Amino acid sequence: MPFAAALSEHPIAAHAVGEVTGQVLEALGDEPPDLALLFATGHHTHAMADAGEVVRRLLRPFALLGATAVSVLANGREVEDSSGVTLWAGRFGPVHATSVEADGRVSSAPPFEPSAFLLLADPFGFPAEEAFAGIARRWPGLPIVGGMASAARGPGGNRLLLDERALVTGAVGAFVGPGVEIESVVSQGCRPIGRPLTVTAGEGNVVRGLAGRNAMSRLEELADHELTSDEVAVVNAGGLHVGRVIDERKLDFGRGDFLVRNVLGANRTEGWIAVDEPVTVGDTVQFHLRDADSADDDLRAMLNGRVAESALIFTCNGRGRALFDVAHHDAGLVDEYLGRPPAAGMFCAGEFGAVGGRNFLHGFTASIALLREAGSVG
Repeated sequence: MPFAAALSEHPIAAHAVGEVTGQVLEALGDEPPDLALLFATGHHTHAMADAGEVVRRLLRPFALLGATAVSVLANGREVEDSSGVTLWAGRFGPVHATSVEADGRVSSAPPFEPSAFLLLADPFGFPAEEAFAGIARRWPGLPIVGGMASAARGPGGNRLLLDERALVTGAVGAFVGPGVEIESVVSQGCRPIGRPLTVTAGEGNVVRGLAGRNAMSRLEELADHELTSDEVAVVNAGGLHVGRVIDERKLDFGRGDFLVRNVLGANRTEGWIAVDEPVTVGDTVQFHLRDADSADDDLRAMLNGRVAESALIFTCNGRGRALFDVAHHDAGLVDEYLGRPPAAGMFCAGEFGAVGGRNFLHGFTASIALLREAGSVG
């Protein structure tokens, strides 16, 4: 199943787009791809419409999506703090590109039963999880993979591509048909600490009681008796998170069973902890730690044993060298564990991916779409 990906760091947009398009053409041959994805750093924002036109004219994809980002990646390399353009394309069967409304309505529905939905959105004003709910009503269980554009710090500064159109807001996506299997891998970059606890008091996003005691006393007990001094330092540096179990029907919980969310604040006197996700009495939660080592271990574990002919990588703009202190971390691990498949993607201001069979907007994650021929062994 033909896939190709290319990267250029040329500072002139026309040269960069020409380079990546030429490389993809050389890899795929003359037959047009079903889908192409173009990602460019903010240096090329105002050239995105022209860049998309070049790709459409030379590569002739059936559908084209694109987005601007603070950093881009392809084939084991991540371009941070400089200009970059990446292009990914593949031939794998039916694709249907569309714009997406805030409530999840699409401008046009696919004429086939989709197996996955690739989604790119502007972070300013697009309510991703409301849209996910709308899509789930129409296509229950459909996995969504992608992320928020990240090149701009305010509304109107990003660009999205949908075939011949360049948009400054909203969302664009592509339904993928049954010819290709897409496996969604979400590495939340955390490791659990302590044990799962039941929420026994709380409202909204405030957890007041855990297993019959106030939430802060449970955290202090954990810090005093189970955490190392280095782990306590991670907690104090803002590395503490809370994971909420997605499927309460399970008897045991492991990697991938928790939706991990940030701790927003705490009150030692009153004993509560606030997280950026609503909680309900009866929910099962567990404290998690996020640091470079945890994020590295988690991504390695998620990729270990996977099989893919190609990959699309949507990683948080808080990862990269800012987290790992080395270049090319996430793209490099995909390259290493999957045998150097054609891969491309971008650094996002929020990543889309499924956890426990439901789609969520994430932060600090690496959300990866692994593509392979439908019915192949994975």
